[in-house]
Amino acid sequence: MNRPRARARLVALASAALLAAAWVVSPAPVTAAPIRYEAENATIARGMVESNHAGYTGTGFVNYDNAAGGYVEWTVTSSIAGNAGLTIRYANGTAANRPMDISVNGAVVSDDLAFPGTGAWTTWQTVALTVPVNAGTNKIRATATSAAGGPNVDRLDADTGGGEGQPPTVPGNPRVTGTTSSSVSLAWDPSTDDVGVTGYRVHEGGTVVASPTGPTATIVGLAPSSTHTYTISALDAAGNESAPSAPVTGTTQAGGPGRTPVEINGQLRVCGTKLCNQYGKPIQLRGMSTHGLQWYSQCLNNASLDALAQDWNADIIRISMYIQEGGYETNPRRFTDLVHSMIEQATARGMYALVDWHQLSPGDPNYNLARAKTFFTEVAQRHRDKTNIIYEVANEPNGVNWTRIKSYHEQIVPVIRAQDPDSVVLLGTRAWSSLGVSDGASETEIVNNPVNASNVMYTFHFYAASHGTEYLNTLSRAADRLPMFVTEFGTQTASGDGGNNFSRSQQYIDLMASKKISWTNWNYSDDMRSGAVFTRGTCPNGPYAGTSRLKPAGAWIRDRMRTADDFPTG
Repeated sequence: MNRPRARARLVALASAALLAAAWVVSPAPVTAAPIRYEAENATIARGMVESNHAGYTGTGFVNYDNAAGGYVEWTVTSSIAGNAGLTIRYANGTAANRPMDISVNGAVVSDDLAFPGTGAWTTWQTVALTVPVNAGTNKIRATATSAAGGPNVDRLDADTGGGEGQPPTVPGNPRVTGTTSSSVSLAWDPSTDDVGVTGYRVHEGGTVVASPTGPTATIVGLAPSSTHTYTISALDAAGNESAPSAPVTGTTQAGGPGRTPVEINGQLRVCGTKLCNQYGKPIQLRGMSTHGLQWYSQCLNNASLDALAQDWNADIIRISMYIQEGGYETNPRRFTDLVHSMIEQATARGMYALVDWHQLSPGDPNYNLARAKTFFTEVAQRHRDKTNIIYEVANEPNGVNWTRIKSYHEQIVPVIRAQDPDSVVLLGTRAWSSLGVSDGASETEIVNNPVNASNVMYTFHFYAASHGTEYLNTLSRAADRLPMFVTEFGTQTASGDGGNNFSRSQQYIDLMASKKISWTNWNYSDDMRSGAVFTRGTCPNGPYAGTSRLKPAGAWIRDRMRTADDFPTG
C-alpha cells in the first residue's frame, strides 16, 4: 500500500481581461506527524505485554497467544472523516507468515493482511495500509487469523490527515500537596485535548525536572529549607505542548537527613534473610494497609495520610488494588491512576509505598498474568527513580500449588526488573500467603524450591484469632531461612471481623520485632468489620489523628506503631 502524501492546493486565478493566466500556490495546511499508539496501552485479548526482545518503543510489545482470535485494539481519534494511513510495527521471528484481519469500528477493511517473517524477534518492520475513519473516535483492531497467532506488535502509527495542530488546555490549579526536607510534591487539574493528553512536563526555570504521565509529580533530591517555583505544561499525542500553567512555589522542610523513614533508610534491598537499608543494616518497617481502593478511597485523603505519617508514625502504606470484585479489571486506567496518586502521596510524606496486586479470586495468579504485566510495566517505569517503592505481585494465591505460584513469580519479576532493577519485590505464598500452612504444608516447599530471582522476599498473612501456634511457629522457622515480610494481618479472625485476640497478636508483634520482620496491618478504613481501624462514618471528614474515632483494634495497633523506630545508620 502507498503511504498517504501531504496535500497541496493549487488555485488558478484567470482573468478574461488578461492574455496570460496566473497561478497562485497556497500554503499547505498544517499537518502533524502520525500519532503513535503503543500496543501495550491498547485493549488486549489473548495476548500479553512483554519486554524480553530488544528494539521496541514505549514500555513493551504485545505477544499474541498461539491461537487464532487474539487481538490488539487501539482507540484512534480523527478530527475529520476520510482515509487514514496506518503503519503497524511488528516482529516475526519465524519463517511463516502470521496474517491478521484489520478492522475499523467492527468492519474488516483488510482481510488476512500479511505479516511475514522478519528474521528475528528483535528485528522490527512495518506494514502500511489505508483505511476509512470517522470523525471522532475509532476502534482499530488487529486480529490474528492463524493457529500460530499474530506477530509481536509494537505500535500503531496513525496519520488521519486532520492537521491536528491544537495544543492541550493549560493545566489548571497547580498546587503543592506535600513536602519533606528533600522533596516537593505537586498536583494540578488535568488538561484536555481533542486527540488525547499523553503527559506533562514540570519546569523549574528553563529545566524540565519531571515528566509524569498523570496530574501529579514529586521532585526529589532537593536541599532542606530551599524554595522552588514550578510551572506545568501538557503534551498531546500529536506532539503539541500547551502554554505553561500559573507558577506554584513550594519550600522543603528544615532539617537534614533523618526526618522521615525514606530519608533515613533510602533505597532498600534484601541482605540475607533481612530487609536492609541504604547502609546495609537490617530494619523493620511498620505501617498500615488500605482497604480496597474501589470501596474505600474516600478514606485516603490529605488529612488521613497526614495522620498516618505524623500521628501514627507509619513507615509504610500498603496500597491494596483489588483485581476482581469491582477492581482493576473493570477500569484499568482509573485504578492504575489511583495507584500512581497514592504513590505520590506516600512519597510526599516520606513513607514507603507498597504496591499490592490484590488478586484473591481466582486464586491462581496466572489468571491475571497479562494484566499484571501491563500494570507493573507502567508503574515500575513511571516510579523507577523513586527509592520508596516496594512491589507485592500476588496478594493471596489459593487453590493452587507452589509450582504454579513460582512459575507466575518467575514471569512477573523480570517485567518489573526491566523497568526498575533496584526495588524489592514481595512474592505471595501458597494457601492465602500462609506459607502453605492453611493447606497442610509448610515453608519447606519454598526452602527446597525457591523462586529464581534476587532481591525478593516472601509474604505471610495471619489473623490472630484464627491462626495460632502452628502459624506462629511456621513464621518463626521461615524467617531464619527465607526473607519474610508480613504484608497483611489482623487481631481478629481470618474474615477481618469478630473478636480481637490481643494476647496472640502481641506474640506475633514480639516475634516480628525480634526477627525484624516488617509488617502492614489490615486495614486503614471505616469498614463495618472489627479489623477496620476507624468507626463507621469517619471517612472522609475524620478526624483521623488521636483515638476518638478508633475501634479497639485501631487503638491497639496505633500504639504499637508509635513506638520508636530502630533504623541504624552507622
